[in-house]
Amino acid sequence: MSTNGIAAAVKRALAGVVNPVTGKDVVAGGQVADLEVDEAGRTRFAFALRKGDPGALVRKARAAAEGVDGVSGVKVSVQLPQTATAESGAEMPSGAAAAPRRGRGAPAGTVPGQPHQAGLQPGSVPAPTPRPGILSGVARIVAVSSGKGGVGKSMVATNVAAHAAARGLATGLLDADIYGPNIPVMFGEERRPSVTGAKGSEMIVPLEAHGVRLMSLGFLLEREQPAIMRGPLIAGILKQFMEQVSWGRLDLMVVDMPPGTGDAQLSLVQTVELDGALMVSTPQKVATGDVRRGVKMFERVNTRVLGIVENMCGFRIPGSGEIVDLFGRGGGEDLANELSVPFLGRIPLDLAVREAGDAGTPTVISAPASPAGRSLAEIADRILESLERLPPRT
Repeated sequence: MSTNGIAAAVKRALAGVVNPVTGKDVVAGGQVADLEVDEAGRTRFAFALRKGDPGALVRKARAAAEGVDGVSGVKVSVQLPQTATAESGAEMPSGAAAAPRRGRGAPAGTVPGQPHQAGLQPGSVPAPTPRPGILSGVARIVAVSSGKGGVGKSMVATNVAAHAAARGLATGLLDADIYGPNIPVMFGEERRPSVTGAKGSEMIVPLEAHGVRLMSLGFLLEREQPAIMRGPLIAGILKQFMEQVSWGRLDLMVVDMPPGTGDAQLSLVQTVELDGALMVSTPQKVATGDVRRGVKMFERVNTRVLGIVENMCGFRIPGSGEIVDLFGRGGGEDLANELSVPFLGRIPLDLAVREAGDAGTPTVISAPASPAGRSLAEIADRILESLERLPPRT
């Protein structure tokens, strides 16, 4: 099929996506523009997400385009709704209001690390503008995130990376949880990384444990030294970890994000193109409510959500076999169904997880036959399978 034929088919597919707010399809409603298809079938278009539109509308439009024969990949430039900043008199961050629009109509980004300053209203998250060449040797980049702390996000990131490495993939783990860098403990690694290269062009050499290349601020701080810094410094550290670490060629990079929807998340999506985000939650509402906001944040910045993992589901009482749902059950799965994202599985409360974390050996390696070890391996396999189905990076 010719590129014009594919473009026409994509347009017809997009016309089947109805905006529930307006009742019109997104083509008739003028929300799709600048549709392009190249000789390889790579498809691009701009999508205007308007005030009140569900964030899932972008995902549905992309899925419709991906389902067209001849399409090898889809990139969507999301145009976010205009805010009432000028009317309210709030001051925008320096340079943000006057910054030129870039790309195919996508809004220009704000100063990385300063999304909380006056003038950024709800819904005004800047679209990502990844810089080419950053982590060019990495085939896939996945962020592991959560709405709140204490749900096992770093544990899941650790085991996904370790399982991928055990399957023979060249794997790296970037610890972006600047305020709570737990990756060194979970991998049992306390050394300081070395530096190589001539003065002025030095590169940090990542440490390696259990087959995974690691970089964390925890390797650079003293054991009791807190990370006291504002947003711009967080953005600078993440930039250094991506640009000045000698990662080499990687099949997969796992990024352990801090909880929430703040500076680190925005800095990451504005620097590199993520292949997807994995959300971790516990079953109770206080956790799933925050995860819902996290999913919406990633949708706003045009990042695919690979799925939701429900952690701490059921504790088997030793000696009795009785299972007690200390934190409830099913909240993560219900949220996945509500948001139309994959549910990747449950991880039970298991002593093996605590023991593995304290010992510095991921559960999939130290206790693969344990209930949690089996669940974590199955979840990691589902993530890797979903990544295999994606078109190659361009």
